[in-house]
Amino acid sequence: MKGELLPVSAEIRRWDQETIAAGTPGITLMRRAGQAIAGRILAEPRWRSPRPILVLCGPGNNGGDGYVVATLLAAEGRAVQVAATPGRPGGDAAIAAGEWTGAVLSLEAADPGAAALVVDALFGTGLGRDLEGAVADLVGRVDASGTDVLSIDIPSGIDADSGLVRGVAIKAGWTVALAARKPGHLLYPGRLHAGRVEVADIGIPAGIARGSGVATVANAPALWLASLPRIGLLGHKYDRGHAVVLSGGPAHTGAARLAARGALRAGAGLVTLVTSARALSVNAAHLTAIMLRVCDEPDELSDLLTDDRFNAVALGPALGVGEVSRRWVEAALEADRATVLDADALTSFAGEARALADLTGAGRESPVVLTPHEGEFARLFRGDATLGSDPAAEPSRLVRARKAAAFAGATVVLKGPDTVIAAPDGRAAINENGSPYLATAGSGDVLAGVIAGLLAQGMPAFEAASAAVWMHAAAATRFGPGLISEDLPELLPEILRDLAYEAGRETT
Repeated sequence: MKGELLPVSAEIRRWDQETIAAGTPGITLMRRAGQAIAGRILAEPRWRSPRPILVLCGPGNNGGDGYVVATLLAAEGRAVQVAATPGRPGGDAAIAAGEWTGAVLSLEAADPGAAALVVDALFGTGLGRDLEGAVADLVGRVDASGTDVLSIDIPSGIDADSGLVRGVAIKAGWTVALAARKPGHLLYPGRLHAGRVEVADIGIPAGIARGSGVATVANAPALWLASLPRIGLLGHKYDRGHAVVLSGGPAHTGAARLAARGALRAGAGLVTLVTSARALSVNAAHLTAIMLRVCDEPDELSDLLTDDRFNAVALGPALGVGEVSRRWVEAALEADRATVLDADALTSFAGEARALADLTGAGRESPVVLTPHEGEFARLFRGDATLGSDPAAEPSRLVRARKAAAFAGATVVLKGPDTVIAAPDGRAAINENGSPYLATAGSGDVLAGVIAGLLAQGMPAFEAASAAVWMHAAAATRFGPGLISEDLPELLPEILRDLAYEAGRETT
């Protein structure tokens, strides 16, 4: 699995343990972390001030990193204050604390407003409880002080795996992540608390990091660029697949046309919009390159899909909610084509995720991609014991997407500002180029079509979904203010051109 690894806390502990077992003492890793952070501080002109640098140290290894930073900064002549949680730390952190020769203030005595910089070394990736009491009070004072804050590894109070706030959390302007970024750096609200994130190399061997089974990555072209479809000199449109998109009724046709346009602009050689006879004239008035076929009943769609040339299907945008839509979904899935289910196709199975999973799971040769936003996800999985009676009971978007993908045997795109793409085999990607300009009607319909267009060209489902999410957001960012969903497909050629150039550079 290519791409930047985003290890969860258990993986980071494994990295540390295996590195120590291979001969690198834990205190050495701690000193490397402290050196990297101290170097970052010393290089920043804005923090050269007669006011002290306040280092807040917790009871664990994160606090140990803080003691190393304090010792190194003091050795460089900087004014440093250390404030720490009660009690003496253990393990390697005790060694680092013993090397600090200055005073140690209580948390209550710390004055973040008087400091040039606050170094947050209270709690790192091992945090397993909500912050409360004196620690929570200090976090509130730090956040209210207006003083610059640099967090070590992850802002204290942010869950490194989910990005959620544990009671209260530090709002940092900078975070120095140790060895790798974590999911909590990309998932909201952690992303808002982390500020600018830089990664410090503390000497974890590449073989340990790459071989530890981490299955979460940041969604970026490195993840899927090698499998992005390319047009050969001798190719023709039939080599690039034929995507089918289902339209809603006469008053609800626009969403499907947006999806169809997305599929075509994503590179599908042919796209057909399946429409009822009643909606035919409405769709025909708006389409040129996209073809039309009339199907008034799901059985007619089944007959159409006996033609193997139709190799990808997208349905759900403005399809309508209810039993009829369920029959359309069944017809598409029983044809065993690469299928994207969005919007109404998912809501038509509200509270009956098992019935949908029976259609999408074992026994299929072709992949299925589900593209719910939070509301659709909650409606679909409501009452399912596999995911919990209430999907909101699992707060982590990453965990929810993974569970849903495994449950449904399908790739799940859990949409949002930090979209999570999860495969049935446990792989997951967190998107980080999301754009606020995508908050416009119809943008999700375009995304469903782009995924279908890439699937039609033979791209694997996880990679196709990840690529589509990234390109979709890149197009929105490129357009900027005033974006409407109709603009998105028209920006895809520029994005694909840039990606083709990037791919060419990688292979030369």
